[in-house]
Amino acid sequence: MKLNKNMNSVDQIVRLVIAVVLGVLYFTGVISGTLGLVGLIVAVVFVLTSVFSWCPIYAVLGLSTRK
Repeated sequence: MKLNKNMNSVDQIVRLVIAVVLGVLYFTGVISGTLGLVGLIVAVVFVLTSVFSWCPIYAVLGLSTRK
C-alpha cells in the first residue's frame, strides 16, 4: 500500500514538538496513570505520522497540508 503524503513540514514539526513535550511530561512523572499512558500513545502516533508525513485522519477526511 502506497501512502500519499498529506502533511507539510510545519505540521510535522508541530507534532514532533508535542510528542517530545508529552514524552518529557510522562518520563518526569508530571503526568502518570491512565492520562500518562494516553499521552505516551499520542506521542508515539505523532512521531510515526511525522516520520511518514501521512496522517490517517487527514486521509479519511480528504485533507492535506501539503501544497
